[in-house]
Amino acid sequence: MAVHENSGTSENHGVPPKGEESIRRQVIDWIREKYHCGIEYLWMRFPSYGIFRHPDNRKWFALLMDVPRCKLGLSGEGAADVLNVKLGDPLLRDLLIRREGILPGYHISRGSWISILLDGTVPLAEVCSLVDASYQATASAATRKATRPPKEWLIPSNLKYFDSVHAFDHTDEIAWKQGAGIRTGDIVFMYIGAPVSAVCYKCVVTRTDIPWQGDQGALNIRSLMRIRLMKRYDPTQFTLSVLTRDHGVCAVRGPRGVPRSLSEALA
Repeated sequence: MAVHENSGTSENHGVPPKGEESIRRQVIDWIREKYHCGIEYLWMRFPSYGIFRHPDNRKWFALLMDVPRCKLGLSGEGAADVLNVKLGDPLLRDLLIRREGILPGYHISRGSWISILLDGTVPLAEVCSLVDASYQATASAATRKATRPPKEWLIPSNLKYFDSVHAFDHTDEIAWKQGAGIRTGDIVFMYIGAPVSAVCYKCVVTRTDIPWQGDQGALNIRSLMRIRLMKRYDPTQFTLSVLTRDHGVCAVRGPRGVPRSLSEALA
């Protein structure tokens, strides 16, 4: 039977006492506060080993251990607190394990797991960032969708259907066709088609999944979103030729992600 630390019984199941300011303690408290899950101690043989898992798919996203330093290839006596997390990008894992304080995953060596030393070598803020990455990498599709950070999109506007050139002349917020995957808080850059053929607006999505009740016609609208104007661009600045030449964007026929170089230029 798993023991959950937030049940108030964990310290009676072989978990060594830790100072309230230890990194181990801070990580446990931070995960509990952010992700609303407690640590589970599953093994009688290793009573200080604890896991954190998603409530929906029951997958682990972090494994906390204290491991003899010799087994980690480290000098010195005694054990070291380590936190195993999973990364979605194998290349990132290969880069990180070259750094001091980050090792190939102990106990879970397959895939993209790493072990982070909780001795101060890796700052707490970075440890938490890597836990966030592991939470995303191991989450269900529904959880990944609900918890992903804001994203930037290029969205097209066809002057045949809407006069987007004057869309924000008298208001700073309008309703627009919602593209698949776009969420509240995302940033959309509106590309106005021919004869303008340029990115003209930067907007933030303030609301999504608004039922569409108008005459659909040829627009194929399933739902609407509301977007609020953040910035205007001169129509001669980010033309299609510039997008193609400098940023590899040859067409904007539907919602698509924004290349990093273009994101930096549009900032």
